Amino acid sequence: MTDRILLRKGTVITAAAEGEVLPETDILIEDGKIAAIGRDLAAADAEIVDLTGRIVLPGFVDTHRHTWQSVVRDIASDWSLTEYLAGLHTGISKYYRPEDTYAGNYLGALEALDSGITTLVDWSHNLATPEHADAAIAALKDSGMRAVFAHGGGNKQWGAPLPSPNNHPEDARRIREQYFSDNTGLVTMAMALRGPQFTLPEVNRHDFALANDLDLRITVHVGDGYWGKSGPIYKLRDDGLLSDRITYVHCDTLADEELDIIAASGGSASVAPDVEMQMGHGTPATGRLLQHGIRPTFSIDVCSSNGGDMFGTMRTAIGMQRWADNAPAVETGEVIERIGLTCAEVVRFATIDGANAAGLGEVTGSIEVGKDADIVALDDRSLAITPMNNPFGAVVYAAHPGLVRDVWVAGNRVKRDGALVGVDYDRIKQLAVTARDHVMGEMPGASLGGEWHPDLG
Repeated sequence: MTDRILLRKGTVITAAAEGEVLPETDILIEDGKIAAIGRDLAAADAEIVDLTGRIVLPGFVDTHRHTWQSVVRDIASDWSLTEYLAGLHTGISKYYRPEDTYAGNYLGALEALDSGITTLVDWSHNLATPEHADAAIAALKDSGMRAVFAHGGGNKQWGAPLPSPNNHPEDARRIREQYFSDNTGLVTMAMALRGPQFTLPEVNRHDFALANDLDLRITVHVGDGYWGKSGPIYKLRDDGLLSDRITYVHCDTLADEELDIIAASGGSASVAPDVEMQMGHGTPATGRLLQHGIRPTFSIDVCSSNGGDMFGTMRTAIGMQRWADNAPAVETGEVIERIGLTCAEVVRFATIDGANAAGLGEVTGSIEVGKDADIVALDDRSLAITPMNNPFGAVVYAAHPGLVRDVWVAGNRVKRDGALVGVDYDRIKQLAVTARDHVMGEMPGASLGGEWHPDLG
């Protein structure tokens, strides 16, 4: 990595403030951090990267992804939540070997980087053995991206019976001490807990106590369809478990009062609009979260079902929310004069708000002096964003992973001119195919091609 890099004359979306765009602006990177932002910066001995006419923005932050599922991508694209739980979560998952977990995490992390996601909360809930956890962590580190390894247990915790009587694995203590004792580095640790709707009360209290004992942030599923109607936030409140270090994933079917409780506690939220609408979690909570004072962030969730890039997620989220905002006026015949949710806000959900939810807002999520240089530059040669009239509209409505031409993580250029740097594509494909063939071959009745639906009997 060059110690000094000067990104020259980009159209810079900072995400530091809503709607802030700095045209023809330079960014000076020194020792992996943003040292200066301005026009015509002088930088002797710096590597010059000409970004004239190109959109430059912070790397996206995915606040909830089950990365291990990448090797079985799209098998669940036509599945209900019930089928997903039976076919993958308590089915295929049990056949993963550590090397399959490595393949899934490595493939998924590089897929994320390739599409401009520089920070990923890896919601790793298929850790059947300590060796599976080691493999998941190794893959994240090998990818070169910024990641939060959210330790989430395995089939013993997530399989039948529900609510689960099985505590979170104590191996989390070893992981914390062995890999993440000093909270530094590109990969850090959190706890991915099942929450009160999936566990016995005493198990849930144990799990939260373990996370607190290890001094780790918590990410937890709530408000996800049927289970979300059980009042999980009330239960957490009554047990004294709320804090500002918790990210609540989904939130679709939470009561308004539960959202108020989250807001008062300082908690954050992660919305996975594609999966939530497909699998019946409920209406994505983007607008309701905003109404209750909670900044939404975005989750890709399960690549076994939907695509792994932030552009599609932003489009789904904004389209769904604009429909919800406009629907009452359509029913009454009211003339709508101005749309509520803006593209600029959606970009912030996908960047700085996500970084804050991951506990990394001081480090990444916006282009500001002193932060790590996690930066994405889009290609200006595409007719899809020519001419450039509205950078925010271009990012949300016109851009796609193919336009991600250059990516830096902590100043390290991990994608150059449209190709990931130092990545053996043939090796990745072989790892992925080998892992897929193993786990699918072990699953009774499973097949490729899109026609297989798990047996629910």
